[in-house]
Amino acid sequence: MFGLGKTEMITPAQALPGRETPMAVTGTHVVLGTPLTEPWPEGHETIYVGMGCFWGAERIFWQIPGVYSTAAGYMGGWTKHPTYEETCTARTGHAEVVQVVFDPTLVTYDQLFAAFWENHDPTTLHRQGGDVGTQYRSAIFTTTPEQYAAAEASRATYQERLTHQGFGAITTQIADRDNAGDGTFYYAEDYHQGYLHKNPGGYCNHGFCQVSYAPTSA
Repeated sequence: MFGLGKTEMITPAQALPGRETPMAVTGTHVVLGTPLTEPWPEGHETIYVGMGCFWGAERIFWQIPGVYSTAAGYMGGWTKHPTYEETCTARTGHAEVVQVVFDPTLVTYDQLFAAFWENHDPTTLHRQGGDVGTQYRSAIFTTTPEQYAAAEASRATYQERLTHQGFGAITTQIADRDNAGDGTFYYAEDYHQGYLHKNPGGYCNHGFCQVSYAPTSA
């Protein structure tokens, strides 16, 4: 549509308008038993990660000790409260992301970033495997200056690991939440939340991607 391919990022003026009504989601995480929506416990932080399809990405993070809640959604674009079908057109500007709420006294930034970098291919622009389009881009959207600095440092660290193993350049978008499209995380439809718990045999293209974030002895 409008001569745009799915791997070409749109401008705000090209984005679908969306709607004012938020997506209705169940109030409780199907695995963790914690709330899906704010308010969060005092001292907890939120970060948003895009690793391609959000089904497998969400499962990776809900399994990490210290993660309080996760949710699938759309972020980094301009369409208000988009549907999955709209996001799949690549005309919302959004990436499929996972909202990760965590207790920083129980899990470190580096532990979260290790799970992020190791379980998808951050060197493929707007694509993960056979999933092609800007919605599948690799992304980290941060909510504090400390998170942003840590994300940038982790990218430099992982690029060294990738280069050493003969892989290419990281294409991951790293941005403060306020600089990620309209700055809003929009919840995905309820059937996407905890999808691989509800559908254990469902599609997942995530897993260890050959290069460890931690230094090797080689």
